[in-house]
Amino acid sequence: MAMFKNTQTFSGFSVDDIEKARKFYGETLGMDVTTPMNQLQLNIKGGYKIFIYGKPNHTPATYTVLNFPVDDIDKAVNELTAKGVKFEIYTEGQMKTDEKGIVRGGGPKIAWFKDPAGNFLSVLEPTDM
Repeated sequence: MAMFKNTQTFSGFSVDDIEKARKFYGETLGMDVTTPMNQLQLNIKGGYKIFIYGKPNHTPATYTVLNFPVDDIDKAVNELTAKGVKFEIYTEGQMKTDEKGIVRGGGPKIAWFKDPAGNFLSVLEPTDM
């Protein structure tokens, strides 16, 4: 069945406060944000879109909903920290981070943080960059 072979898809997730999300994604992260139907749309390079919708009984995702590839993870973490973003610190296991919140071994360098609704996001420096 090739029903969706040539379909351009989009992704979405919920937040508990659309205005806080608009400020965070648009101002703090500097993304291209539009507000169709009183919701949010993140306009991603290449014509991709991510839909963020308000949900009164929102429960934050327990997995990473967005990954932002960067050329220099230390620079990205420093810039976001300066804007008030708090990175997750893990002290045990395979995902143990340094004091900045960056995992530096066994794959891409990655650091997780949360949006105002508690959804997990990350910046990562792919190993092939």
